[in-house]
Amino acid sequence: MSDLNVVSISEAKIPSEPFIACHLIDGSWRESADGETFDRVSPSHASLVTRASRGGTRDVDAAISAARLAFDKGGWSSTSGKDRATILLRVADLVDRDRERIALLETLESGKPISQARAEIEGAADLWRYAASLARTLHGESYNSLGNDFLGLVLKEPVGVVSIITPWNFPFLIVSQKLPFALATGCTAVIKPSEMTPATTVVLGELLIEAGLPAGVVNIVLGYGDPVGTAMTTDKRVDMVTFTGSTGVGKAIVKAASGTLKKVSLELGGKNPQVIFPDADLDSAVDAVVFGVYFNAGECCNSGSRIIVHEDIAEDFIARTVEVSRKVPFGDPLDPSTKVGAIITPGHQQKIDAYVQDAAKAGAQVRLGGAALEVPGLAGQFYQPTVIANVKGEMPIAREEVFGPVLTVLTFRTLEEAIEKVNDADYGLSAGVWSENVHTCLEFARRAQAGTVWTNTWMDGFAELPFGGVKESGQGRELGTYGLEEFLEAKTVTMRIGRTRAPWVDPGVE
Repeated sequence: MSDLNVVSISEAKIPSEPFIACHLIDGSWRESADGETFDRVSPSHASLVTRASRGGTRDVDAAISAARLAFDKGGWSSTSGKDRATILLRVADLVDRDRERIALLETLESGKPISQARAEIEGAADLWRYAASLARTLHGESYNSLGNDFLGLVLKEPVGVVSIITPWNFPFLIVSQKLPFALATGCTAVIKPSEMTPATTVVLGELLIEAGLPAGVVNIVLGYGDPVGTAMTTDKRVDMVTFTGSTGVGKAIVKAASGTLKKVSLELGGKNPQVIFPDADLDSAVDAVVFGVYFNAGECCNSGSRIIVHEDIAEDFIARTVEVSRKVPFGDPLDPSTKVGAIITPGHQQKIDAYVQDAAKAGAQVRLGGAALEVPGLAGQFYQPTVIANVKGEMPIAREEVFGPVLTVLTFRTLEEAIEKVNDADYGLSAGVWSENVHTCLEFARRAQAGTVWTNTWMDGFAELPFGGVKESGQGRELGTYGLEEFLEAKTVTMRIGRTRAPWVDPGVE
C-alpha cells in the first residue's frame, strides 16, 4: 500500500446535524404513515449523514393516487410544451445554484469524490435543459399520401404515471436522465431513490416545488425495495416503470410488472470490454483504461472492467497500467484532489474482495492491489486499485459484474478472437476498441454486441446520444430523442374527408 497515492483526511467540515429527508406527496412533505425512519451513515467518514422517513404501502398508495390525479385531472399532461419547458429550465438554474449543497450530500452518502459529484450535478443541469428543448419540439406525424379521401395523423401522447426507481451510484445524475424527459412529455411520476442515497433526490423535490411544478406531478417515497419498490411496480394505476440497477432486480421488476402489462424500461449491469490492438495510441489507451475501471470506484454499470489486449503488447500494457494505477489518488472524498473514494457498504466491499480472492485461487495473477485500503484518519471502507492478469474467460471475475476498482486482463491474437471474447458475455451495455486503423474500428463497432461502442475513447457521453444496453444489460433507451420516446405512446387518427365512404350494406336491398 505504501506505493499507492493515498489521500488522507481533508480539512473539509462535515455537517454536525443529519439531513432530514421526508416523502414528497401531492406537493407537501410528509413523514411515514407509521412514523418509521432509517439512517444513512457515510461510507467514507462513518458519520450520520441522513435520517429519512421509511416508506410503507400506505405512503406509496398516497403518492400514486396523487400522481394519477395530477395526470388525469390536474392538467399537466395537457399543458403546452412551452410551459413545461419553462419549468424544466427553472429547475436547471436552481440545480446550478445549489450545486455545492447537492454535491456535498451526494459525496457523504455515496463515498464518491467531491470533484466528481460537482461535475455530475453540472451534467444533470444540462440534461434538464436538453429535455426542455425536446418539450418545445415534441410533435407527431401526418400522412396526406393516403388518397384524396383520407388524412392520417399519429399523435404522441404521454404514457401516464411513471414509477422511477434509481440506484445509489449516481443518484442525482440518473434521476436526471429519467425525470425531466418524463416531465417533458407530460407524464407524472413517483420516484424511489436508493435507501443508501435518498438526500439529493429530496433536494431535487425542493427545487421542483420552488420552480413552480404543480402539486402531485412528482412524488417521492423513501425506503426499501420491499415494500416501496414492489408496490410501485405492481400497482395497476402505474402505467410504466423505469429502473436503473442490477440485472437481478431488473428481472424481478419485469416479473412483478407483468401482472398489469406495464411498459418497463431497464438500464442494468455491464461487463464492459475494451479491446486494445498493437497499433493503438498506448499512452492514451492506458489512461482511458485506468479511468474506466477506477471511476466511481468501479461502482458503475459502464465500468471498463474487462480489457482484452493483443498478445504482442499484453505484458507491456499491463506494466504501464499498473504504473499509472499507482498514481491515481484514492482516499478522502471531501478532498478535491481525490479521484477514487469509498466503497458503498462493508458488505459490498466483502463481495469485491471475494471475487479477487477466488480468481487468485483459480490461477489468476494479482499484479496490483487485491485488498482493502486503509486511509489514515478515516474509518470507512476503501479498496485498493487492483489489476488481475492471466484471467480465463470462464472465471466468474471475467464474466460477472464485480462493481469495484478491479481490472481483469484477457488476451487475443486475431480480430475474430477478440470479437468472440467481447460477445461471450450475458451483458451488452458498452464496448470499446483502440486502434489507429479506421477499418478495424468500424468492423468492431458493427459486430460488437453492445448498446454503445467507443472507439479510441471511453465513457464520453452527450445528452443528445441514446444510452442503454442489449442482452441482460437492459431494454429501452435513455437520453436523446430515443429517451423521450420511452415516455410516449403513439395514437393513430384516421380522418375521412367528405361523404366518400361507400356503404357496406347495399341500401337498395329490401
